[in-house]
Amino acid sequence: QVQLVESGGGLVQAGGSLSLSCAAPVRTVSSRTMGWLRLAPGKVREFVAAISWNAANTYYAEFLKGRFTISRDNAKNTVYLQMNSLKPVDTAVYYCAATDTYRSDLYFAPNGYGTWGRGTQVTVSS
Repeated sequence: QVQLVESGGGLVQAGGSLSLSCAAPVRTVSSRTMGWLRLAPGKVREFVAAISWNAANTYYAEFLKGRFTISRDNAKNTVYLQMNSLKPVDTAVYYCAATDTYRSDLYFAPNGYGTWGRGTQVTVSS
């Protein structure tokens, strides 16, 4: 079982930035599309961003409007999410996830991912 470990969450003021990391202790994630998803209070889990195994393709939720950037370093088995211009509505638990599918239409739905981390809390104050 692949274990994904998120880090980098915390409390930040609106307009600020945070950088999340997702590390996997084994090399299996290097061949898989990786995603970030989030769960806000009172809402359902939603897709944030995804990146293909070789970083050639990235996918973003439309509501982000270019504020977040996903990247990966396969040599370090790590995926990143740079979050800028944070808003209070971005407050959520952010999850890293891996998928075995190569169908890009499935990257936008939480049920497209089979392996999940435990999440890291991001809180944006107004």
